[in-house]
Amino acid sequence: MKVRASLLTTFIVLATLIVVYGQEPAAPQAPTSVDTQGIRGYLLGPGDVIDVRIFGQPEMNAVAEVDGDGYISSLPFLDPIRAKCRTEKEVQKDISTAYAKYLTNAQVSVRITERKSRQPATVFGAVRTPSQVVMLRSARLNELISKSGGFTERASGTIQILHTEPVMCPVPGEEPDTAATDGSVPFKIVQIGDLKANKPGANPFIRPGDYVSVTEAEPVYITGSVTGPQSVYMRDRLTLTTALAMVGDVKKEAKANEVIIHRVKDG
Repeated sequence: MKVRASLLTTFIVLATLIVVYGQEPAAPQAPTSVDTQGIRGYLLGPGDVIDVRIFGQPEMNAVAEVDGDGYISSLPFLDPIRAKCRTEKEVQKDISTAYAKYLTNAQVSVRITERKSRQPATVFGAVRTPSQVVMLRSARLNELISKSGGFTERASGTIQILHTEPVMCPVPGEEPDTAATDGSVPFKIVQIGDLKANKPGANPFIRPGDYVSVTEAEPVYITGSVTGPQSVYMRDRLTLTTALAMVGDVKKEAKANEVIIHRVKDG
């Protein structure tokens, strides 16, 4: 029931984002993946599949999946082996120890054949290639933005990160629970300028299952006695003088002290 409530909250937040920006984000392309460098310490999770081989005992070889409780429970003659948040080498050692009760000098190899425990992260909004990124290892925000082709000219200045999954294998000091006590979903806003300036905290790690939305700017229409009347995008900290400069500034005959701003929203 809690999972359903969390998913419902997630979809409500995403729907709100779509309404706020006035249009539905472009559909993500087929999943890409961060490179596999650094996954030697990959920690197993529910849904991952391992290939277990017993040298000299081919009839005992098995392909096993980590179950929902985080255990390997389908190996012949063995009680369930804990696998969640452990490496294949650690699991291999436990399996070898367990089989030592039945076999002399049991030589066991364990190899991960499928990594399915982590949901892809989704990047959309003002990026050139909205995409889903398979999270085989820890990756920071700037890497996922790069995987999605970088920002477009419509990027407004903020990136919104929505966590939909709990941290599977939290490290010391990391919050293991997704939902707060009031049932809300963790939500983080990062300034694009801070990310580009490499400011502390502006380049967080992205979790599997995260939604990363690069906010799309809305247009501001500049007309009248300016060199090139047109619309410009409302980016973060856009000032009147900057907006006028973007359309070639005012004409010589214009009355620069009589600029009128029409706002469709109060304030």
